[in-house]
Amino acid sequence: MAMGSGTGQGIPSLTVRMAKASNPRGTTAMWMRDRLDELFTDDDFANWYPADGRRGLAPARLAMVSVLQYAEDLTDRQAAEAVRCRPDWKYCLGLALDDPGFDHSVLCELRDRMAQTTVRTGCSP
Repeated sequence: MAMGSGTGQGIPSLTVRMAKASNPRGTTAMWMRDRLDELFTDDDFANWYPADGRRGLAPARLAMVSVLQYAEDLTDRQAAEAVRCRPDWKYCLGLALDDPGFDHSVLCELRDRMAQTTVRTGCSP
């Protein structure tokens, strides 16, 4: 699977309006987007994915999901559901409100890639 792309894009205007209307004081996810936009970029993960093949999900978005997941102490299934259902998470990830999200198993695959890369490069996690 080839690396998808998703960083460097703005937040759809309807997502902004809905997230701010439903969370006028903001949430951790919204704060992260507003202050840490592009904490991760897809280029950070370029050597984790082949150049050819079927386009996958943007690894920078998946990494941000993992951070939100950890911050809220969610399981993979709960995190994937938050991506599908929560406007503040869609805001953080720059997704349209009708974005269907992804299967929870993708988060495990990201962690597996991170572990493989860490072993190959000899870096500590």
